[in-house]
Amino acid sequence: MAGLLSVDRDAAVALVTLCRPEKRNALSIELREELAAAFAALAADGGVACAVLTGQGSAFCAGMDVTQFGGDRANRRRLVDSSLAAFGAVARFPKPLVAAVNGPAIAGGFVLALHADVRLAAGSATFGFTELPRGIPPSYAAALAGLPEPVARELCLTGRVMDAQEALRHGLVAEVVGDGEAVARALELAAVVASRPLPALLEVKRRALLAVEHLRGPLFADEERALRDALLGDGSG
Repeated sequence: MAGLLSVDRDAAVALVTLCRPEKRNALSIELREELAAAFAALAADGGVACAVLTGQGSAFCAGMDVTQFGGDRANRRRLVDSSLAAFGAVARFPKPLVAAVNGPAIAGGFVLALHADVRLAAGSATFGFTELPRGIPPSYAAALAGLPEPVARELCLTGRVMDAQEALRHGLVAEVVGDGEAVARALELAAVVASRPLPALLEVKRRALLAVEHLRGPLFADEERALRDALLGDGSG
């Protein structure tokens, strides 16, 4: 790894940490590529039963690194490919995934958290689609994965940011813990999950992914098409 992401193992639990604290763990092209590779490796590792995703420092993830947007055709293609690979690898991860939301989960960072099966939040965590004021449509499909439909619509249409307690009330997070405690609590929960029979866990997750595909598969596909068009900037898809 190039130091943008770390993977630590404790028995059957893997802790995946985004390591760009100086950029609030914004998802650069390189970090997205590392994230996709890490989750592909964990999916294939028979010794891993559950994973935890978190961010280093005071933020979970500030979303896409917009300083890399644009550029020549090769860079824009890499933007598309790395984005689809990273978000796809997390969304389709075949094992239980816990998000330890240790701070703000914003824009693409919010989407990463929404792709987890269980989310735990620190008291300072916030959630929202702050890309909307810049004219970037949020992922409504991802929002529906963790929020009641009226709340998902409201956040996607306003770009409003919700705090951890409101997230708890809406069921977006399972628990709110003190600042600095989210990772430890997530690892504790992940250890409980990992202690269950792996075939049963895989079957439960298979059914969960099947439900996502049945309920929101076409919407995710349409959003991927829109992302290609937006990042490539020439309508070629």
